Amino acid sequence: MNAITFDRVSKHYGDVLAVNDLSLAVEPGSTVALLGPNGAGKSTSISLLLGLLRPTSGRVSVHGRTPDEVVRDGEMGAMLQQGALIPELSVKELVDLVRRLYPRPLPLDEVLELADLTGLAGRRANKLSGGQAQRVRFALAIAGAPKILLLDEPTAAMDVESRLRFWAGMHDYAAGGRTVLFATHYLEEADAHADRVVVIARGRLAADGTAAEIKAGVGGQTVRFALGGQPSAGLDRLPGVTAVEIADGAVTLHTADPDATLAALYRGTTLDVRHVQLSGADLEAAFLALTRES
Repeated sequence: MNAITFDRVSKHYGDVLAVNDLSLAVEPGSTVALLGPNGAGKSTSISLLLGLLRPTSGRVSVHGRTPDEVVRDGEMGAMLQQGALIPELSVKELVDLVRRLYPRPLPLDEVLELADLTGLAGRRANKLSGGQAQRVRFALAIAGAPKILLLDEPTAAMDVESRLRFWAGMHDYAAGGRTVLFATHYLEEADAHADRVVVIARGRLAADGTAAEIKAGVGGQTVRFALGGQPSAGLDRLPGVTAVEIADGAVTLHTADPDATLAALYRGTTLDVRHVQLSGADLEAAFLALTRES
């Protein structure tokens, strides 16, 4: 049984179509990044999963049940972009208060350690920095030991070190076979921390696969070498090549199969190929290509 299923889901706000016939299935134990430009439908999709919104059409299910049922049983946790903390309580008091609302919570010390809050346990919530408050929200999201964790822009306001610690804690939590779905604008985080990347644009599915598959799918790998005064005719016909760029005595071949392109360069041409550089497209380039197409 899938952990999360969107079955032809659409959501209207008046005349605005925020989610458009979205079908998606997430297997248990996977970590999935949800990407899309502002207004693509990411936050609406997470709200549908939490039962905060109802789909206009289609069906959302979590472990084969409705979101309301799963939330009621304490099996889903969420860290949303907005959420005020009770200012008078310390971090420890706040986390302990929330974890006691669940039937099978994590031990308090374990929650604080996973969220990197042990050293801040006695600090009042109104004395926290923006990044520290985000770590508290993460602690509240995992306090009930949910089987499914939803994170909406989880590292917003965190500095680089805090982001690294956050992802370490997230991986430790997910290692127990739990399912994590996170929306982020930091594409390098999706590349580094997700088993699978889902890109939505204008409320529709634009791409779905591993980060490597999505990057390869837009033909973003390149082979660059010094051309000098040698002829460039025929380079566009090499195996895998999708585009050729020549500038400042160097040629850049955009290719879907760099191994085949290199082999043909050395064996099938008379060119003196020197100073070769291989690079893969980053996820940002793939993301821009996919969302522009959509």
